[in-house]
Amino acid sequence: MQVTKDFENIVINSIPLIDVRAEVEFSKGAFLNTINIPIMDNLERHVIGIEYKQKGNDKAVELGHELVSGNLRENRINQWVNFINQNPETIIYCFRGGQRSKIAQSWIEEKLGRSIQRLDGGYKAFRNYLLENLQSENVAKDVVILGGYTGTGKTKLLQEFPFTIDLEGLANHRGSSFGRHINAQPSQINFENNLSYCLIQNKYKNYKSILIEDEGKHIGSNFIPTSLAEHFSKGKLIVLTENIETRVDITHAEYVVSSQAEYCDAFGNDIGLYEWAKYILGSIERLKKRLGGLATKTLVDTFNSAFSKQLLSGQTSMHNEWIRKLLVDYYDPMYNYQLKNTSKEIIFSGDTSQVRDFIKQNC
Repeated sequence: MQVTKDFENIVINSIPLIDVRAEVEFSKGAFLNTINIPIMDNLERHVIGIEYKQKGNDKAVELGHELVSGNLRENRINQWVNFINQNPETIIYCFRGGQRSKIAQSWIEEKLGRSIQRLDGGYKAFRNYLLENLQSENVAKDVVILGGYTGTGKTKLLQEFPFTIDLEGLANHRGSSFGRHINAQPSQINFENNLSYCLIQNKYKNYKSILIEDEGKHIGSNFIPTSLAEHFSKGKLIVLTENIETRVDITHAEYVVSSQAEYCDAFGNDIGLYEWAKYILGSIERLKKRLGGLATKTLVDTFNSAFSKQLLSGQTSMHNEWIRKLLVDYYDPMYNYQLKNTSKEIIFSGDTSQVRDFIKQNC
């Protein structure tokens, strides 16, 4: 039986993987380009685990063959084979590369009439490899950080460059009090695994720099591992500037137009708008400690007025009033404080066009 421990090749070439662990294991953490087709479902795994504890490995394996047999066994083999036929380089794995993936490998090879590879050491070994590549000593030294006031379009600009590590995209969160998406954030394990993939690919392509957005250690419920966060914090800072009108327009497009579309797609137009309004009001409420009671009430009243007008007219432009208040009264003072007290070296400041040119020439 063929085994591989060439984890770098898997990452660099985005090799497809089949995870034969149970759903409950897969949900806690897995890898990019992976499909979960378990050899045993959650209940079967639980029952066999009890048998293993009470009667030992041989009896547990025997029970496993009894539970996964006949049509059930054939159906699972067919699912594996169908995926492999569409993705011939597929590698399979279980938790430690032990019995489950070995049995699955033998069944697949019997059906296919050819060899396939199994991940030596399984999930655990690959996960350890990815964790090692999150340590600062294994990450490119030149880190360039794009900062700037809220609404300057940092994320959109970053996406123009192939050496960007999109931390907000990996965390499925926009990195602010209003940053939550409808779809849940990845588990911390998956966030780390996916981040490690990006860093390894960046290093393999020999880019001069890593370009990231100016984030704190936490992005919603996900967090950047300590060693890596400290490494990122030592990067050189570029500050993106835009006038307030441009920033209001960018924020409106993202937090009103795009966000409403996201909610309407998920809930339908009518319910979606109200769910979006609940999300915005909840986000404003979370700022109360910093804004104060009166400023929060003013912001809520301004939002409610804009939302009522939208329901009557179908227009969204009136939301710009509370967006402007939010930027000027909350986000700008906070970023001014951060910028004043930053220990990062500021190497450039300019508008979108100027910053784009600077990055192209220097990063």
